[in-house]
Amino acid sequence: MLVPMPSAPPSLTLAEAVDRASALAASGERRLLGLVGPPGAGKSTLSAVLAERVGDRMVVAGMDGFHLANAELIRLGRRDRKGAPDTFDVDGYVTLLRRLREQQHPLYAPRFDRDLEESIGSAVLIEPHIPLVVTEGNYLLFDEHGWDAVRPELDEVWYLQVDDVERRRRLVHRRLGHGDTPEHAEQWVHTVDEANALRVAAARARADRIVEMP
Repeated sequence: MLVPMPSAPPSLTLAEAVDRASALAASGERRLLGLVGPPGAGKSTLSAVLAERVGDRMVVAGMDGFHLANAELIRLGRRDRKGAPDTFDVDGYVTLLRRLREQQHPLYAPRFDRDLEESIGSAVLIEPHIPLVVTEGNYLLFDEHGWDAVRPELDEVWYLQVDDVERRRRLVHRRLGHGDTPEHAEQWVHTVDEANALRVAAARARADRIVEMP
């Protein structure tokens, strides 16, 4: 007997994604929307587009703010794997998501600074009246190293899909823009980033929507 393959999540265009986010913000209740995708898929880009269109009814609190500090990664022997699933404060991230569910007063979230390659604590203000909180990151659908506690806290998760060649080109360009050398940028993208990308792509079928990114 043949076992039916699981159906693929429905797809959204960029315009449809904006409409869907606007509808979530207009629901009158606190909603948590997750944007997931491999490195370079456009998570920060889509977050910025949604913020522009939805306006002051939403705020972005990214997963990357929970990167472990470089000094701690060195202590753990993981500095050369920064961005891997076990290089984040997952418990801290899950705690923030749960607090956002119960929020009755202003909360602060950390923000990752790509120039510093470090997180800045209490950098993002989240007021209790804001109906939509968007959180973006690689591992929202991951099920190891404690990440399985993330998905139950989110109302919807969208997987961002983009051409892999273009995605890798963006990653190299991003690292060059932050002062990396061409040789090291290429090496990092094709080893660290691509290993993480395979982990992220494996969970694609668990998303609620697929957003086709340009």
